[in-house]
Amino acid sequence: MSVDALWLVLAVVLVCIGVAGSVLPALPGVPLVFAGLLLAAWAEDFERVSWIALVVLGLLTIVSFVIDFAATALGAKRVGATKLAVLGAMIGTFVGIFLGLPGLILGPFVGAIAGEMLSHGRMQQAARAGFATWIGLIFGTLAKLALVFTMLGVFAFAYLV
Repeated sequence: MSVDALWLVLAVVLVCIGVAGSVLPALPGVPLVFAGLLLAAWAEDFERVSWIALVVLGLLTIVSFVIDFAATALGAKRVGATKLAVLGAMIGTFVGIFLGLPGLILGPFVGAIAGEMLSHGRMQQAARAGFATWIGLIFGTLAKLALVFTMLGVFAFAYLV
């Protein structure tokens, strides 16, 4: 097996892990997909995939970071959560990254509840903010999955044309 073939195998592995990571919150899915696609383009000396396609893929990767943080915050804001609840959801998401899967699932929920309780002290509204945060996470995950498949489509188009 040639060195180029090994790089391509590694690229495919990175893309597969990235696709899984776009659903599993513990893995940086979209950046791994981008790294795999960039590695695949590099392994072929950028002959089939142009820098324009790579810039588009890079921009889509940046969009995924925005979606990660915005989806949770917008979910909380949608139910009339206060700015502290939105901030709490964002902080909970960030802290949850370091606590593994349970932290990633519970962090935004707990953060939104804590922020809402600090703001108003009403448990019912705080629970609504926490639930809306989870809904935001679901929509964010679906959006990241759509981005990943868009990236794969852009790469395939650039590779084949």
